[in-house]
Amino acid sequence: MSVKASTAAELFMKAADVHGTRVAFGTRLKSRLWKPTNFAELYEEGACLATALIDMGLERGEHVGLLADNRIEWIISNCGIQLAGAADVPRGTDVTDADITYILPHADVRICFIENVELWKRIQVLKSELKGIETYILMNLDQSAPEGVLHLKDLIEKGRALRKDGDRRAEERAKAVQPEDLSTIIYTSGTTGSPKGVMLQHSNIMYMIDCIPVDLGPHDRALSILPVWHIFERALEMFSIAMGCSTYYSSIRMLGDDLKNVQPTFMGSAPRLWEVLYMRILDNAQAAHPVRRFLFHTGYGLAEIYKNSLFYLKNRTPHLHKPNPILFSLGWILHLVRWILVTPLYGFFNVAVLERIRQAAGASLKATISGGGALPRHVDQFFNYVGIPVLEGYGMTETAGPITARTLNRLVIETVGPVLEGVEVKIVDLNHGEILYPNPKNKHMGKGLRGEIHVKGPIVMRGYYKNQEATDKVMKDGWMNTGDIGMMTFNDCLKILGRSKDTIVLASGENVEPVPIENRLLQSPLIDHVMVVGQDEKNLGALIVPSIEGFQALGFESMGVAELADHPDVEKRVAAAIKQEISAENGFKSFERVTDFRLLPQT
Repeated sequence: MSVKASTAAELFMKAADVHGTRVAFGTRLKSRLWKPTNFAELYEEGACLATALIDMGLERGEHVGLLADNRIEWIISNCGIQLAGAADVPRGTDVTDADITYILPHADVRICFIENVELWKRIQVLKSELKGIETYILMNLDQSAPEGVLHLKDLIEKGRALRKDGDRRAEERAKAVQPEDLSTIIYTSGTTGSPKGVMLQHSNIMYMIDCIPVDLGPHDRALSILPVWHIFERALEMFSIAMGCSTYYSSIRMLGDDLKNVQPTFMGSAPRLWEVLYMRILDNAQAAHPVRRFLFHTGYGLAEIYKNSLFYLKNRTPHLHKPNPILFSLGWILHLVRWILVTPLYGFFNVAVLERIRQAAGASLKATISGGGALPRHVDQFFNYVGIPVLEGYGMTETAGPITARTLNRLVIETVGPVLEGVEVKIVDLNHGEILYPNPKNKHMGKGLRGEIHVKGPIVMRGYYKNQEATDKVMKDGWMNTGDIGMMTFNDCLKILGRSKDTIVLASGENVEPVPIENRLLQSPLIDHVMVVGQDEKNLGALIVPSIEGFQALGFESMGVAELADHPDVEKRVAAAIKQEISAENGFKSFERVTDFRLLPQT
């Protein structure tokens, strides 16, 4: 049974009643030994903390700093802050000194939770710039609080004693929280200028968790590996609480082991994780015995044919142009015949070969949602072909998480899926500002037309904290300009093409999106990093960092990046790789060809 709530405070309260003694979170004690915290314990610890915070003078609507990474103390602290009617201002322990001294004063933080003593030592050096902060609270239960710092466990015990005497201020404060109240202010990492504080209401986050397209229940297990202060991971954790799912705090380093011993059925993930896993699988296949290598490539080749045809038959290939009914029907028949013919062979290799890949990547996974960046096309295809459903989503901090997301029933690869229920999306012409989609004046309502993505709905932020100018730049009449370029496909899924600020306009006037070109170049084992350039130039160029591992495999032993960048044979091989990848056969137009490049000696 899932929990429906209008605020985060109500969610914590109801989850304790509905899910009770079921495991809410697991914390690693040893490699395969986990300490469980059930839903009732989570709420009670949070209520004790909230009581102590209220007793300290924390007012409803105050902003509380929360500088910590994924750990049980994070969710307990967050629970306490929400129950007390305050809003958290989260960041990870890798936060820079510059961000600490900007974010905490800008957010009017008076009370700040810090994960460990190491972070406290950094803050001590910066205290002259943090004069508004009156109280620091140490979260790490294995460390003693330095002088002048309170300890989380002491506050919880103080609140517990007050509650034993009948103090119910936490419940009173929690019930007073309204959906339109602020739940969090998340500062985005600005590439230029100061970070902007995204104000998200309880209603934003609660609506979002109702839209997550995965069917979870009390018997499901989730791994938490993404930074919990990011809205994507945070929304998934709140979703798990609502569903009664057990969440285990993992890490990238321990992910391989945890996939085996936790056997998660669900996991939030980032594109980089799948890229690393993809390369590891390919490297293992290349290093294997020739027979095993042959079986791997044969198995994947059959899976590619089988899934290609299956996706065509189920309308799960991205239609960027209106399909011709006759050609589509003919293609449907040909794919059906091919699918029938390949099924017996695929069935054998699926069990004998592909099952091993699925076991290594998490055999119990019902699905994983990938967010926080674009999933490269070849990686997307690989995992969905071998039978690991990656549900790519598209969203941003300003929209409390996903705007669109694939579902198991609408898994159209190379897209970010259909728009979530209750959310509106329009595609706007970059030059003239006219609505391209949905527009009944345009052919096919504007599907297949490229433009800027604007979004509206209950997921959109209130605005940027104390920054009306920045808010006005992206918000107009309830619509938010995402700054991303995309189009709506003819099977009603959104396809992301790049960033409007990244669009390169050549001297010929052609608009080029560099991201698809860069993603294709990164498929070459010889290229580690790449940036496509060419604004106002006749042709495109690229800045490339050669791959040490890729060239080692070709016999360029004991050479660093700087040496590779100066080697004439490396330049010739990279030129050949560019020509091979960015070709008409791979779907690139003539003006999208990279005609010049420079090898960089470092990243």
